[in-house]
Amino acid sequence: MKKNILVVYYTQSGQLKAIADSIVGPLAGCNVVFHEIKMEEEFPFPWTGDSFFDSFPDSFQQRPHRLKPVPPEILEGDYDLVLFHYQVWFLSPSIPVTSFLKSDEGRKLLSGRPVVTVSGTRNMWILAQEKVKKLLKEAGADLVGNVALVDRAGNLVSVVTIVDWLFSGIKRKYLGIFPMPGVSEEDIRGAAEFGRIIQKHLEAGTLNSLQPELAANGAVRVSSFLLSVDQKGNAIFKKWAQIIEKRPAQRKFLLKLFNIYVILALYVVSPVVFVFHILTYPFWRRSFLKEKEYFQRV
Repeated sequence: MKKNILVVYYTQSGQLKAIADSIVGPLAGCNVVFHEIKMEEEFPFPWTGDSFFDSFPDSFQQRPHRLKPVPPEILEGDYDLVLFHYQVWFLSPSIPVTSFLKSDEGRKLLSGRPVVTVSGTRNMWILAQEKVKKLLKEAGADLVGNVALVDRAGNLVSVVTIVDWLFSGIKRKYLGIFPMPGVSEEDIRGAAEFGRIIQKHLEAGTLNSLQPELAANGAVRVSSFLLSVDQKGNAIFKKWAQIIEKRPAQRKFLLKLFNIYVILALYVVSPVVFVFHILTYPFWRRSFLKEKEYFQRV
């Protein structure tokens, strides 16, 4: 009997849909159903600076927005596996993804079902995944696998290329000299290997042992530096979000200050932090290896 797979995703640029298509490519023997998360009020793409930073407080604090209903034929389907694709906004799952995970319809689709999460991000996904894990648990889902695809360009380079993509809406080599933004075409095509691994475990009924094989094949890479930045960034973003929320009359002004802070943190603070990280890494390497092992699991 054919297995039924539900593919849930939210995308603005089309990158996550391309990743989803690559992963399900080897699943030709399965019935695959796609559901694209749709908002009642869509976010812009390309973004403007004001609209992008205005989404920060709700994104980081995981406040849901109104979604368009899930079509009845999808909502009533019987699925053997859910492939859940998401983006990261401001070190948290995007507002559309959070909205889906917290919605009654989303929880109905996920409850009691095995789920593989698939993220496509610039580079920092680890603590966002922890937040997704919590929401999946609250929805009654069984997380059995995780694939985290990232932009392989260096941290400061990928900031430049992603910003150009977000605010122009065009995926291009910025100024003709920077690399293409986002997850590389090679990695998107290579995601088909994860589909083959998923199919093997789905057919064999061994989804509970899926993640070790995914991790062994490069589905999850953990950087000690990016993990450190992710952890520190979450602590700082929490304070910024609280300050902005407590002063609604000053929201626009405070968001502009937050914008300036982010730019300074990326281009002034992070290079210094990186050097410090390299110098001190030998003293906490053992601790990181334990964290790495944890984050490669589900």
